Amino acid sequence: MADGNTPVNSGGVAHDQLRTIIERIERLEEEKAATSADIKEVYAEAKANGFDTKTLRQVVRIRKQDKAERQEQEAILEVYLHALGMIE
Repeated sequence: MADGNTPVNSGGVAHDQLRTIIERIERLEEEKAATSADIKEVYAEAKANGFDTKTLRQVVRIRKQDKAERQEQEAILEVYLHALGMIE
């Protein structure tokens, strides 16, 4: 038994299920690699148009956060910068 519940045999349904699962994962990994390449191209295009890619990545990361989480992080950053005398 592979997970304690499903028997894995050499020619039964579990074998076919396992092969199907592995093939699905492989397809998704290929799609993920293609998507990753597409994202790199977009960042390269943005850079060629004069945009700062580091800042773009930060904006994308911030937009993924919910409003409360973003506000909390901004408040903590402000406290730290103030403590270091970087802002008044």
